[in-house]
Amino acid sequence: QEGTRIHSKRKQNTPIVTSELLHKNLLKSEQEIWNGISPTCNSLTKRIKEKLEELHNKYTFNSGSPRIRFGENVYFEENGCIFLSKADDDEGDVDILFSTDDLGFSDAFIQRIRISPDQKYMAISVKSENSEEATCVVMKLGHFPSVEKVIPSVFSFEWATNDVLYYTSQKNLKCQNVFMTTFTYKKHTKLVYTEQDARFFVDIYCTKDRRFLTINSNSKTTSEVWLVDCRHPFESPALVEARTKGVIYHIEHRNDELYILTTYGEPAEYKLMKAPVASSGKENWQLVYAPEKKTKLVDFEMFSDDCIMFLKNAGHLYLNVISFVSHSVQSIKLPTWACEFELESHPEHTTSSCYFQLSSPVHPPKRFAYSFEENNLIEQAVQEVPIITNCHTTRLLAKSKDETLVPITVFHNMNSKELHRKPLLVHVYGAYGIDLNMSFKEEKLMLIEEGWILAYCHVRGGGELGLTWHKDGCQHNKHKGLQDLRACITLLHELGFSQPKHTALAAASAGGVLAGALCNTDPELIRAMVLQAPFVDVLNTMMKTHLPLTIEEQEEWGNPLEDEKCMKYIKSYCPYQNIKPQCYPSVFITAYENDQRIPLTGVLRYVQKLREAALDHASRTGKKGNWIPNIILDAQTNGSHCDSSWEHSLNE
Repeated sequence: QEGTRIHSKRKQNTPIVTSELLHKNLLKSEQEIWNGISPTCNSLTKRIKEKLEELHNKYTFNSGSPRIRFGENVYFEENGCIFLSKADDDEGDVDILFSTDDLGFSDAFIQRIRISPDQKYMAISVKSENSEEATCVVMKLGHFPSVEKVIPSVFSFEWATNDVLYYTSQKNLKCQNVFMTTFTYKKHTKLVYTEQDARFFVDIYCTKDRRFLTINSNSKTTSEVWLVDCRHPFESPALVEARTKGVIYHIEHRNDELYILTTYGEPAEYKLMKAPVASSGKENWQLVYAPEKKTKLVDFEMFSDDCIMFLKNAGHLYLNVISFVSHSVQSIKLPTWACEFELESHPEHTTSSCYFQLSSPVHPPKRFAYSFEENNLIEQAVQEVPIITNCHTTRLLAKSKDETLVPITVFHNMNSKELHRKPLLVHVYGAYGIDLNMSFKEEKLMLIEEGWILAYCHVRGGGELGLTWHKDGCQHNKHKGLQDLRACITLLHELGFSQPKHTALAAASAGGVLAGALCNTDPELIRAMVLQAPFVDVLNTMMKTHLPLTIEEQEEWGNPLEDEKCMKYIKSYCPYQNIKPQCYPSVFITAYENDQRIPLTGVLRYVQKLREAALDHASRTGKKGNWIPNIILDAQTNGSHCDSSWEHSLNE
């Protein structure tokens, strides 16, 4: 406060030194515990590792990476290298254009590839496991590809023309500046746009017909788009529609009209609208198509005469093909086992097919194509992938406390007898309107083969049933997500899928909030919990505005600094705040020293408090043979937040 005297610098700095020392001591003690425990699992680890490597080699070889088609040229990435082949080449001749090893990025992976319209330049972002920030490498293509420019700390980038690249710079998890750089005539770089609001994050997108670059400024609930005309890339960007709180929109372009994916209007879910380029204000937006209720729009791809919407309803995936010529909508169901899709890059909007990959946690990616001419779905068999026939996919609905039906996706081995005796691994996330990750993972397939049941609980706070589903589980609705999770696990047990003593719960990042909360409220429902870089100290984190994400995250969790009601509400579910002496499940946590998103201090404090509470309970009840849970933390010196690389996944 003003007028308060500080007597000496030493006193002022004491708390900081103490907390740093405390952090170091806690970390050291956890590392000693971990080093004592981990060798006891060596033989089991060895067996699991061999099995996973065998599965990985079997399936990655078959699935292949997504391709970028450019006329007769096909660009693709494998093992840190970028190759060029011809679309109709059966000989398999390929040219190597780029290698991470050759350029000194040996521990890095390729994140994004953009080819210039005339295919003379290629921009690549390369990211190491230990960093949140990527480096953009621009290659000049030709008989002898060479490095033209290296730009550090880049998030997104797109070619405006053959030799003009726009990119955003990233610092402390924030993207607020857009730059333009040229490669031939009068080479130069200049700042084009700066975002002033700390809640907003800027990225760049190029419309399918390459007519406009869009500068997209998005918060968790609101967005604003500026257009760069690719025919005049040096002119100032033009605003489409000024930001309006609660309205999100994204832009595509076709025949001098903007096609707008937006939450504007009722209901507040994504719908497709259009407006003339010359008068793009929302008073001129006209509805083109609105998906059905409780349907999630997952992706959207524009072509010259059609657009494809990838949709999800009650866990099932399908696509809607909207024809701009006949004004018709064709709905195409996708295989029932499919849980995730990844769109392949189609730089040319005049193409006659749309390519994508389908997968599930236990089904490796399979390539499909939708043909506009034949109006059908074609399965692309690259190589013969062994079909997983003995895995059954079941979709259930659990009734939550307020009668809301919550979807669950269950996988189990068809040949399994007595499912109530089998171990069950439950997955949860429930935050930011993001769907639970259901992409293929070798370890999930291994668990199925070993008789496990896998369950994915699509609770409120996630995005599985659209934007309202997220709204119903964020800020002052967080308890609904917890009630949903409780209802899901209870239903699984009631239906004979395992039982509490054989049930484990897995969550990563913000999923740790609901998993950790359930661990406090209903520890008897599960026997073990596995958390990766978990968010378990919500209240203390949201009180620290100096952390890079706190301001931005207020739209998800609320602002406890300015709202006492919000502070009390967060306190009522925050995992760290609600630990008490009781019989807890065993807990295994992986966290990262360099994690910018989830500070390690909060995880260390959580583990210490949880362990004390479990021991306190055991000493109070004092029965002979009283079960004391294992509470283990693996605090890793390298690796970044929830790194998804194969090597990291294998170690985990």
